[in-house]
Amino acid sequence: MKVISASRRTDLTAFYPEWLAASCRAGRARVLGPSGRVWDVDLRPEAVHSFVLWSKNFSNLLENVHGLSEALRRYEQIYALFTVTGLGGTAIEPGAPASEEALAQLPALIASVGDPRRVSVRFDPVVYWNESGRRQTNLELFEGVAEAAARAGVIDIRMSFAQWSGKAVRRARARGIEIEDPSEDEKIEAAARLAETAARRGLRLWACAQEFLSRVPGVRPSACLDGGLLAELHPRRLPASTSKDRTQRPECGCTVSSDIGSYAQACPHACVYCYANPSK
Repeated sequence: MKVISASRRTDLTAFYPEWLAASCRAGRARVLGPSGRVWDVDLRPEAVHSFVLWSKNFSNLLENVHGLSEALRRYEQIYALFTVTGLGGTAIEPGAPASEEALAQLPALIASVGDPRRVSVRFDPVVYWNESGRRQTNLELFEGVAEAAARAGVIDIRMSFAQWSGKAVRRARARGIEIEDPSEDEKIEAAARLAETAARRGLRLWACAQEFLSRVPGVRPSACLDGGLLAELHPRRLPASTSKDRTQRPECGCTVSSDIGSYAQACPHACVYCYANPSK
């Protein structure tokens, strides 16, 4: 049985619910990979261990748009990675929902997946930039996100600092955004503040694909997609692969999965830092 990732490459839940629901009902997803190769992924419920959804907006799932919620109920376990950086609706994430709107979805999302341990909030990435001559960051918005997550019963919160690819830097410049990349020492200091905030609220803080942050007390190296955890949470406790996913970055701790998204499915969140394919 395989773990399905939907998706690192685009926000299928927010923008492609009809395609996602139809693929689930058909028991098959046709995937256009980054190299241009096309293949089919088996989505029959008996072939799927867990269905992992990555999104900044779960309203289509919660409102059963295009029958998405019904289609996903065929699977034994849904796990949700919910990205809320506090920057929705700003020049950094112009198409993402505002933080308050997104966080209001947490109670219903937990009810939908059946266990608060099946939801992880991703305060990812932490971004620094200059605007009108003043340094800006979402670092101070973590407290509100952490408070809402803890209040809803979420245990795990994940973070990393923005890693600027060449195309993301060019995108930022084209939008008139002057990005900053702080030193490693400053990032460690900032992560320590986040760890203290998380600990006060009983949250576990995980650092995504940035091993140097594991030197910070209270910060654990993340596997956002964790086969061991998915096995533990599975209704029948069925095992899932715990082998490292070699298709991800060297410092990524995620275990093996089949991603069914495509970079050809452009993402209208249009986040300036995104390594994928924002629609504008």
